[in-house]
Amino acid sequence: MKKKITAIIRPEKLENVKEALEEKGFIAMTITDVKGRGAQKGIHLQYRGKKTEVDLIPKVQIDMVLDENDVLRVMSTIKKAGKTGKAGDGKIFVSPVEMVANVRDEEVMVSG
Repeated sequence: MKKKITAIIRPEKLENVKEALEEKGFIAMTITDVKGRGAQKGIHLQYRGKKTEVDLIPKVQIDMVLDENDVLRVMSTIKKAGKTGKAGDGKIFVSPVEMVANVRDEEVMVSG
């Protein structure tokens, strides 16, 4: 069965995570710049003498579809390469994938 991993990480950790995944043979991924907030609840900045709260923090989203047997290895790799130990390091979500279709040809794969 195929699974989709969605990982939300700090932008400065993207290259570390990509390199670590590539070293383990996981090349295919989609990268998206996103904004969000969680337990971190934003950050406080000072701009021209005024304090301002930024509650949506820039993050990077990595999406990958892979075999169920690879999920724990990929999750472990992302956690090790993306960790700073501070609030806001991110989250990893795993979802089932029911179907996959190639755009260039007629191939449709049913997962399961």
